Amino acid sequence: MAFASFLGRVLFASVFILSAYQEFNEFGVDGGPAANALRPKFDAFTHRVHSQVGFQLPEIELKILIAGAIVLKGLGGVLFIIGSSFGALLLLLHQLIATPIHYDFYNYDSEDKEFTQLFIKFTQNMALFGALLFFIGMKNSIPRRQPKKTPKTKTY
Repeated sequence: MAFASFLGRVLFASVFILSAYQEFNEFGVDGGPAANALRPKFDAFTHRVHSQVGFQLPEIELKILIAGAIVLKGLGGVLFIIGSSFGALLLLLHQLIATPIHYDFYNYDSEDKEFTQLFIKFTQNMALFGALLFFIGMKNSIPRRQPKKTPKTKTY
């Protein structure tokens, strides 16, 4: 049973670790292709937040945002494999920040082809988010083992 749990965590975290590894290899001086692909989506996201909420997000250099995502996915994935709730929290934070920016289906009309593709990927990432929440919940619901107390011997 413990091996199956470990294998499941390895398979789950491998998605994040391999993604972080690929982004790290392509990073370059400007953040690589990930930064180039993210720029228009991030600009649209910040504009939507400003127009809907009235809050202006601070100017963030995409190179730093990509580096942060690499660290969250890499470190979170490794810690998740060894069964750490902190690793799951790091992956959860990454999903919470990256998913609405990467998969911006809300910027398209529902009849567009892009809407369907982005919405499917968005829901898949929300499923990963839910799986991480489930892991954290299960991890916290299992009682920690208490050392067995030996009964005191009565002396007369």
